[in-house]
Amino acid sequence: MKYWNLKKANNSTLEKLGPIPRSITKTFEKLKRELDPTAETEALEEFRVTRYLTVNSIKFLLLLILAPVLINQLSKILLFGPCVDYYWNHYQPEMFLNLSQEERAFAELQQFEEKIHFEILIGKLNNISYDFAEEQIKSKAIQLAEKYAYESSNSIKNVLADMFSTAIFITIVVKGKKQLAILKSFINEVLYGLSDTAKAFLIILFTDVFVGFHSPHGWEVILEAILRHFGLPESRDFIFLFISTFPVILDTIFKYWIFRYLNRVSPSAVATYRNMNE
Repeated sequence: MKYWNLKKANNSTLEKLGPIPRSITKTFEKLKRELDPTAETEALEEFRVTRYLTVNSIKFLLLLILAPVLINQLSKILLFGPCVDYYWNHYQPEMFLNLSQEERAFAELQQFEEKIHFEILIGKLNNISYDFAEEQIKSKAIQLAEKYAYESSNSIKNVLADMFSTAIFITIVVKGKKQLAILKSFINEVLYGLSDTAKAFLIILFTDVFVGFHSPHGWEVILEAILRHFGLPESRDFIFLFISTFPVILDTIFKYWIFRYLNRVSPSAVATYRNMNE
């Protein structure tokens, strides 16, 4: 049994190598295709198929991107905006949705008050009374109240509009399974068709932006913007926990993809990436 397996392995190796170098075999195959009288027709047909796949892929990609964005903005302005504004003006709920908004409002008001007192002390604001300073602070407090009331209502609009646009996006993906398969094939062909240097450059750019040593600051800004967008509390513990875990998980997944897939499809690109990353 062992002898038969060894013989089978040797035969497969001989078939893979062959008595004639593969480069010569490929050259003869290329000449054979070029001398084939139907080669021009086949090339034209292949070009038509490629153009059809490319055009349909770009159309579907634009549909996936533009349709949810447009529906999000239109639904927010025309549908959810008036409903939330009506509820907010008639029932007058809490100005702040969370403690983070309240802390930011107090910090802004305190900074404005300290600025007024500092300008009085250095003589920048001459002949100003205490009552006038209090009026300025009160006016600033009213502006902050209006600002954060708008931010709170806008966060509710964002949640509703994002849920609606997400449902539309999922519907497009489910209904367009054929177009999605064509798009995936087109993206794979574009990515794997790049040169080794371009692949290595994109890999380094992606890893440095999302999982590099300076990426935590970027993740912190992104998370704060997302939490404010949905009106959620800006918990520092959550942000730091996310930053300390998610980039590590993302880096592990990315290294697994390089080892499992890219190393098999394009080992030269992996070698170029390692040389550029050193």
